[in-house]
Amino acid sequence: MIRLALLRHGHTAWNRAGRIQGRSDIPLDNAARAELSSYTLPEDWRQAELWSSPLTRAAETALLITGHKPRTASELIEMNWGDWEGLRGLDLKAVPGSGFRDIEEWGWNYRPPGGESPAEVWSRIEPWLYALKQDSVAVCHIGIMRMILARAHGWGFEGPAPFRIKRNRLFVVEVDGRGLRPWPDPVRLLRKGGS
Repeated sequence: MIRLALLRHGHTAWNRAGRIQGRSDIPLDNAARAELSSYTLPEDWRQAELWSSPLTRAAETALLITGHKPRTASELIEMNWGDWEGLRGLDLKAVPGSGFRDIEEWGWNYRPPGGESPAEVWSRIEPWLYALKQDSVAVCHIGIMRMILARAHGWGFEGPAPFRIKRNRLFVVEVDGRGLRPWPDPVRLLRKGGS
């Protein structure tokens, strides 16, 4: 059994503006850098293999929290939002016929125009996930975390999600063969010099 801890990257200007980032390589903002520099992994996660998405916001989050560069995996790059990248979800939702839907109405085959469906994202994550050889921390994106946690919880993007992704927390999934088991509660990052 291998433990995989998923951590969402810090804030960017686009996050704060409610813009859809997807694969756009938007960096962390200065406030996020200052905040992340004050955190560290809990002791029992410091020997885990460190991974991140190749996008700057994820790789820099990993570096700021741990003090060393992560291994990057293209499989961990955010969901491709196609034509909607850079736009605001609230604006799209307000346009009749835009096709934009809340996550509770996606299903596995929902696809933004020119983008990826959750099923397609899972197809690229799955081989990486099941090839892990040791406990790992993966700094990535909310979309990637949603796919892995959805599989672990048996949720099909229909109705309310059985989890809520927050920043500065590790969402742990146990990988046992081809099975996934989510931990019931996330693990908080620690403040440096404190507990």
